[in-house]
Amino acid sequence: MRLVCHFTYLGLVPYQEAWEMQDLLAGEIANGDRPPTLLLLEHPHTYTFGRSGVVENLLWNEAKLNEMGISVHWVDRGGDVTYHGPGQLVGYPLLPLGKPDVSQNKTGNSRHLPRVDYIAYLRKLETVLITALAALGVSAEQFPGLTGVWINFQPQSLTTDPSLLPSQHPSKIASIGVKVDAQGVTRHGFALNVNPDMSYWEGIIGCGLEGYPETSLAELLSSPPSIEAVMESVVSVFAEEFDFTMQSKPL
Repeated sequence: MRLVCHFTYLGLVPYQEAWEMQDLLAGEIANGDRPPTLLLLEHPHTYTFGRSGVVENLLWNEAKLNEMGISVHWVDRGGDVTYHGPGQLVGYPLLPLGKPDVSQNKTGNSRHLPRVDYIAYLRKLETVLITALAALGVSAEQFPGLTGVWINFQPQSLTTDPSLLPSQHPSKIASIGVKVDAQGVTRHGFALNVNPDMSYWEGIIGCGLEGYPETSLAELLSSPPSIEAVMESVVSVFAEEFDFTMQSKPL
């Protein structure tokens, strides 16, 4: 019998509010008071730096940030700097990745999913997005040695030859950065570019990868899907990849 995973679409949520929400819900999951949960949402214009963040990868000064209405946060996920904004589907899976525990919690689920390798967890998130994008008519793939989901990967992209033009690099359509807390519960997650204002990427060197462009479904498709349609595809694939029964539940 599959574990139940709750999911909910929260609309536009300020970054700090969503971060605090993750802490609260992860604590409930660790205590066995809540099943695994997938939060789906959008953020106002935001730059976040992960634990490997380099301040020099923020290209706009404070005046420009204020002009563009961007908040900046240093957070506890992995990775460097990325952008969040309206038109981007953000997913925060809150999943227990600790040791197996056969005790039953208040929801009727075993407290933990089987132990998994945390890198394998990142790869599974990439697979979810790649499969969901394929269902929407976009071919995407993994980039060896890097995290995220990419378009038009080619082997020559691995070269360090500085003469390569940016256009010869693959384009990133989804960023992934996670944290697994001391209780084995995941935080943070993925950000998939559906139809955001791509000009905001000009203010950072995304993930610290200079010369690697970002793209979106709106740039790749003549009729891009809505956030709701993308969400439906992601939830369906997420259920299969993680072997969940998904239930839509408000918080």
